[in-house]
Amino acid sequence: MMKHHPSRGCARWASCLAAALVLSACGGGGSSESSESISKPLGAKVDSESLDHEAAASLSIVSGSAQRVSGGDARIAVQSPPGLRNKLELWLNGRRLGDAQSLLGEELEGVVSGLVNGDNVLQLRHRSGPLMDSLALRNYPINGPIFSGPQQYPFVCTTTQGAVGKQPKVETTAPPGHPVFDANGNKIGYTLSCAIDTFVTYWYRSTAGQWKLLPSGGAAPADMARTTLADGRQVDFVVRQERGTINRFLYSFAMLAPRGEAGAAAGTAPDLSLWNKRLQYWFQGGVAIGHSQGTLHGGAMNADILATGTAIVHSSGNNTGTHYNLQLAAETAMMTKERFIERYGRPLYTYGLGGSGGAIQQYILAQNEPGILDAALPVQSYPDMVTQTIHVGDCELLEHYMDATDRANPKWRITKNRSLLVGLNAEDAVADPLAAAKTALGYSTAPGSTECVKSWRGLSPLAMNPLYGQAPNQALFEPQSDIAAIRWTHYDDLRNIYGVDASGAARPTWDNVGVQYGLNALKSGKITPAEFLDVNLKVGGWKHPSEMVQEGFPFLGPLSPATFDPWSRRNMRLSPAPGEAAPRTQGDPIATRAAYSSGMVFSGLMPLPTIDHRQYMERELDMHNSHQSFAIRKRALEKMGNADHIVIWFTDTRPGVPKASQSMEAIAVMDEWMANIRANPDKTLAQNRPARAVDSCFDLSGKLIYAGADAWDGILDNKPPGACTQAFPLYGTSRTVAGAPLAGGIYQCALKSVDTAVADGTYAPWQPGAAEIASLKKAFPDGVCDYGKPDRAKP
Repeated sequence: MMKHHPSRGCARWASCLAAALVLSACGGGGSSESSESISKPLGAKVDSESLDHEAAASLSIVSGSAQRVSGGDARIAVQSPPGLRNKLELWLNGRRLGDAQSLLGEELEGVVSGLVNGDNVLQLRHRSGPLMDSLALRNYPINGPIFSGPQQYPFVCTTTQGAVGKQPKVETTAPPGHPVFDANGNKIGYTLSCAIDTFVTYWYRSTAGQWKLLPSGGAAPADMARTTLADGRQVDFVVRQERGTINRFLYSFAMLAPRGEAGAAAGTAPDLSLWNKRLQYWFQGGVAIGHSQGTLHGGAMNADILATGTAIVHSSGNNTGTHYNLQLAAETAMMTKERFIERYGRPLYTYGLGGSGGAIQQYILAQNEPGILDAALPVQSYPDMVTQTIHVGDCELLEHYMDATDRANPKWRITKNRSLLVGLNAEDAVADPLAAAKTALGYSTAPGSTECVKSWRGLSPLAMNPLYGQAPNQALFEPQSDIAAIRWTHYDDLRNIYGVDASGAARPTWDNVGVQYGLNALKSGKITPAEFLDVNLKVGGWKHPSEMVQEGFPFLGPLSPATFDPWSRRNMRLSPAPGEAAPRTQGDPIATRAAYSSGMVFSGLMPLPTIDHRQYMERELDMHNSHQSFAIRKRALEKMGNADHIVIWFTDTRPGVPKASQSMEAIAVMDEWMANIRANPDKTLAQNRPARAVDSCFDLSGKLIYAGADAWDGILDNKPPGACTQAFPLYGTSRTVAGAPLAGGIYQCALKSVDTAVADGTYAPWQPGAAEIASLKKAFPDGVCDYGKPDRAKP
């Protein structure tokens, strides 16, 4: 349970953080010195009044886990009755540091540094000799790793990009590595970790809404904006931003600072009087294959958040546009938050905010690494990324079938009909940019697009093709032969999780054995039995990544009849001869089991207060399809028995109309929720919900349409549709159309024989005849999916 951290009694925050700037001078936050030291202060006062000097005293770590310390330092606290405080000493690895009260101050909390890599012992002793308590600390380098396994190589630096603009530090004089240059552009060495020295910049917000460097000298710029805090104070809108590297990634800490601090003498501790003790961890979305340090994004300096006095933590390692190894992301978040607490003290609470991959990280982090976040505000969410690749991997297969294999069928020239196979929405108003080219080359097309075309075209090459990929700045890395050897697949990005086969290739998870594409469309009479049989006989699957060839147009090269391949057909497993079934693809069961056991699949375990909010963008075929919020809720219901603490909000949108966002409202409601939790720690998360923390939907301007527990009735139950359910239609996926549950997350469906499927009414009301049963068996020699049973590869 998250505990309220009492307000400190220091007269001035700066005097309470005497050693913060000493720490900030160490690259990436870790001390480069071997001497042990303790910085002074922030901490909870001990209220014991009457205990004598023989009473117990104890040590604890407050910056994170004692067995996962990084960078050579940790914030610790001493609990002691007042009469004992001036009699206590701290010892590290057998060396006396000094008496606890003079080192830590009256509040007995501070940062101990000088930890060696590996095991350390911090002791609390009575000055007369007796041991009062000890704390075992296991320390790891600030460049990592801790638990994410061998670090990805090659690794390309981006420290010279605009968000940082620094050359990394020289680590070696010869390759391999990323080159380091001096101010004149001369190569002076190489680096493998891309580390930079920590530095602090002071910015001010202009009245025109821009960030500008705060001039030295202390004078206020004429265009400086001001902001009003919750307690009514009006202050200059000045922000202290600390940047550096942790776990090889770039990090940023940002919070309001008094204007005068920028001109303070070197060694002056930061003034925290404008921090409201709330901490936002900003998570960024995107999809990438790694091998890059990534970049800091604009959310690191979100003016709306900083204006309230809330601090923001961000790391390029918590950007799924940098990599998709969420074990590595969790490790990075843990190390980055640890360093924040060491610098600035414990926040009142930490909440996550971020969309898409930034939302996924919150769910996976809460599931796998409790304690980093206290609350979650996911935006445009999915339950996880790895199970989204299941149905997205069908997109190009089904589009190819409708465009090329069954091109003579007029049904696929009607845009909406394409949803009968892909499940995702289709709209005439959203054009396929390659429609004219398809028509000219003799393929089928439709007036509009599906979400597969608009949002997911190219995802299969990105995720599966080892030849299709790159990282920013990769041309600088030496030797280039190591860059050329990279396997650019999602599986390789997670090779520490999925494992590798005998050839050294990462094991793939994607599988479509037994998947009956269009089953529900057949059962509802929207496609014919002949169409159902044809698509399942001919749709095929994907080659193993090691068998793939490079992509064609529109991904690479000019348009020509020979290069035109928007479906990545050249990497599909299609019919070897007319009349023969196209072979399906079987995923590697070792990789699939690892995806589940590693926590990369969201199981439904979500122990945090959560407001899952999204803009409804189905009309424009945005990839953040709205049923995902309910897939999350369904998984939580199945795992936890209830999901009353996961609130779902939708805000309406229209193409071409400015989009309203409920994020600031969600932050305010979550602050109420967290206050209730502090005030009522014995109540459940649901019992502590404030009135506004309820399922809701909003109109185009962000005005409330409806709020109530019945808002989304009819989606996960058999009740009549609620007001929000009626206002916001949901769509499925290729797998839900094939009979899979809305929750998704099934890699390798359990199988049953075709004869069993016919007998148990799987195809009802259709009753296949003998020839049709023979065709089904030809398409499904291993059987068809039985979604009433668990994934056959799940541990």
